[in-house]
Amino acid sequence: MKKQQQHGGAGGCPDTRPPAAAAAAAGGGPGPGGGWRRRRPLSLLPFLSLRDYGFCMAALLLFCLGSLFYQLNGGPPHFLLDLRHYLGNSTYLDDHGPPPQKVLPFPSQVVYNRVGKCGSRTVVLLLRILSEKHGFNLVTSDIHNKTRLTKNEQMELIKNISTAEQPYLFTRHVHFLNFSRFGGDQPVYINIIRDPVNRFLSNYFFRRFGDWRGEQNHMIRTPSMRQEERYLDINVCILENYPECSNPRLFYIIPYFCGQHPRCREPGEWALERAKLNVNENFLLVGILEELEDVLLLLERFLPHYFKDVLSIYKNPEHRKLGNLTVTVKKTVPSPEAIQILYQRMRYEYEFYYYVKEQFHLLKRKFGLKSHIRKPRPRPEFFIPSPLETEEPIDDEEEDDEKWLEDIYKSGGKEVLLSPFRTLGTDTASGA
Repeated sequence: MKKQQQHGGAGGCPDTRPPAAAAAAAGGGPGPGGGWRRRRPLSLLPFLSLRDYGFCMAALLLFCLGSLFYQLNGGPPHFLLDLRHYLGNSTYLDDHGPPPQKVLPFPSQVVYNRVGKCGSRTVVLLLRILSEKHGFNLVTSDIHNKTRLTKNEQMELIKNISTAEQPYLFTRHVHFLNFSRFGGDQPVYINIIRDPVNRFLSNYFFRRFGDWRGEQNHMIRTPSMRQEERYLDINVCILENYPECSNPRLFYIIPYFCGQHPRCREPGEWALERAKLNVNENFLLVGILEELEDVLLLLERFLPHYFKDVLSIYKNPEHRKLGNLTVTVKKTVPSPEAIQILYQRMRYEYEFYYYVKEQFHLLKRKFGLKSHIRKPRPRPEFFIPSPLETEEPIDDEEEDDEKWLEDIYKSGGKEVLLSPFRTLGTDTASGA
């Protein structure tokens, strides 16, 4: 009896179910013919009835149709908007925060610490047109004749520049500023230089006689200049070692790249090497004024958000007319003896100039540009001159570029310049 109880059920356990349930589990059951009905196979959703299953499929179909309607019409169906309004006014921003900021061009911070008498007014005039055409922020300064700054002045200027709306291009006559030293993001620098003697001669006569506006302009620019100084012969100034024609006043280009350190204003190897280092590490491009069209072409390739179409604008006849107005008047050439003395006094300036020129030509070759310029004159052979006893330089008297440009804009030059370039921009857009 004990053995029958052990083997009476499945798996050795006694079957305690009633006979009807046991028969149903065995596959039988009462049916129409008097037997037991077979149970339906298990489905994916055994706990749903056919009515519930049909309701789910209808809801899924309705959702698919709504999604299709959303995509075909570019927006959500009205019933979804009504449902959203019924459920509440929460938005995507409430759940995910503000939308991502607009994508800025790279780089979005550019500084053009322009060197005086190196085509800066021509480039600034182009930048005025380009900023309106392309929509970048052209940041200028009301201070035009202070290139050397105290530590507090550096901090204040860097703060003002860094808080400008991006993308921006800041331009001013100022020696190189190290933004990272004061905790700011280091911008990309660009600049243009020219033959040092030519730059000096242009500045010498510009301070005395101005440019297209005639002698009345220079009277306003340098009112304190005595008549004997204004009409001082350039050869006398050089040969008799006047302060304006001697060091450290002639040591002019290198400090724009060396920086604000006091030693950057002392002619020597230290300032020269530091200027070269900054050119390599912080300047995207340092061009040569004698090859300005190639400079503009490279700027257009490197910084298209700022300089797109700059070469077309520069070659436009209307712009050429205004560009010719910046030419210095009454410029004369010193004697060969005076030129040789200038070479001697500007030896470091020329070492830097030829270094930048070689780097610029190397960059041109990388982009397949050929130099179409006259054969350059041979480099001067320097010898170390005797120390010159000269007084400390006064603050640089840079030209007021912004004031000059404002005069042009007020006189109607803005409309003359912009009208052909707006047409150019429309043609370009339509061609695209």
